[in-house]
Amino acid sequence: MLQKQYPYYLGNTPVMANDALEVIDKFTGKVATRVAMADEKAIDQAISMAVAAEPAMAAMPAYHRQDILNHCVKRFTERAEELAQSLCVEAGKPINDSRGEVARLIETFKIAAEEAVRFGGEYMPLDRSARTAGYISMSKRVPVGACSFISPFNFPLNLAAHKVAPAIAAGCPFILKPASLTPIGALIIGETLAECDMPDGAFSILPCRRDGARLFTEDERLKLLSFTGSPAVGWALKAKAGKKKVVLELGGNAACIIDKDSDLTDTVSRIIIGAFYQSGQSCIGVQRILIHADIYVEFKEKLCFATSALQMGDPRQEEIFIGPMISKKEAARLEGWIQEATQHGGRILTGGKRQGAMLEATLLENVPKDTKLYQEEAFGPVAILSKFTDFKRAIEEVNDSRFGLQAGIFTRDIHKAHLAWDLLNVGGVIIGDIPSWRADQMPYGGVKDSGLGREGIIYAMEDMSEIRLMVLRQLSVNGE
Repeated sequence: MLQKQYPYYLGNTPVMANDALEVIDKFTGKVATRVAMADEKAIDQAISMAVAAEPAMAAMPAYHRQDILNHCVKRFTERAEELAQSLCVEAGKPINDSRGEVARLIETFKIAAEEAVRFGGEYMPLDRSARTAGYISMSKRVPVGACSFISPFNFPLNLAAHKVAPAIAAGCPFILKPASLTPIGALIIGETLAECDMPDGAFSILPCRRDGARLFTEDERLKLLSFTGSPAVGWALKAKAGKKKVVLELGGNAACIIDKDSDLTDTVSRIIIGAFYQSGQSCIGVQRILIHADIYVEFKEKLCFATSALQMGDPRQEEIFIGPMISKKEAARLEGWIQEATQHGGRILTGGKRQGAMLEATLLENVPKDTKLYQEEAFGPVAILSKFTDFKRAIEEVNDSRFGLQAGIFTRDIHKAHLAWDLLNVGGVIIGDIPSWRADQMPYGGVKDSGLGREGIIYAMEDMSEIRLMVLRQLSVNGE
């Protein structure tokens, strides 16, 4: 279903400048299609066009912005299977996970369409003292201006949507760099936006090499940089971003605490999804699983049985749960981390074998805390088990990480739920479910090395706007 070639989008317009980027089918390893690559000249032109489009985008009525977003919802719904199949090819994502991401793409644009017409300001009376009596203030949100977006390979549709949709809703022109490993979904978003009546230069979608993307970060004409990707890259970009706003959605090694009152069957089914959906390539994928000692043996047995039953193979097949990782290099890297863990005392409970980019769903226990598999972001189908007896100590263990994105707590004790919410140093605490759960309207982001700022449509729109205040001095009827 893929086209033979895809253009990039420069100032709303498709440009087939070349076919320099090969997009690889992540399962077969063969070239699936080719994509035009932008050079620094094209990026510079896109920024100039976005800046020129700022007044027209800011002046666009809210209903018009909503119409654009609703058009996207309609077209994405019509092209849902095409989008899912392209995602399956370019990302190696199992087809059921791919369809799930398309559904979230549509939902994200729906939410943005709703927010576009109710994003407003505030009335504030000022007469709290004699000095300020007779004054009132009103504030409104105004677009920040041209925005720069860099999106990752693991959710190439929905994580791009979490930048593009709020930008349109807020009235900001933008340039987007999709991941060069998975550019097709973003280009289909561009194709859909090109069908809309938008100001000239309102958007550009430009696949390019990392070493050619300097302007996305450093150009002072851009007012905001939103980056989703690895911590090392994200913090380095922030250091080069200058005066612009920066939003970073980075990595994690998310943990789950499973208390002794948990429903084991339900919890196992959720952990399987959290640890292994889309081959574990999620920043909020379940990586560390802390299990109460009273249920540890039983839970481990159930989880190992369910993990070993997962089918691995061609992601196009409906029954497949584990597809390829994004590359052989990444699969080999994670295999090396597993080997390091076992060399230092960790024990493989199930899985652990690799063939090319395919890595089995893997569980380990007794993994030392000084190994990469415990300390770093695995970003693959691997999770580690440990036991606890004291709930508060388990919280401290979850916090013993340089990451802090989300955590999952399986407990029926409301006091423990609140304790976790109070003490966990993360951006989100999910009670009764996995940290991998996300609703696209909620504030989403992390602390520590997991990032800076929050996504979720309304929260992204706030970052993409500034508060402009007006103070009004009220004169009496006789002018005094």
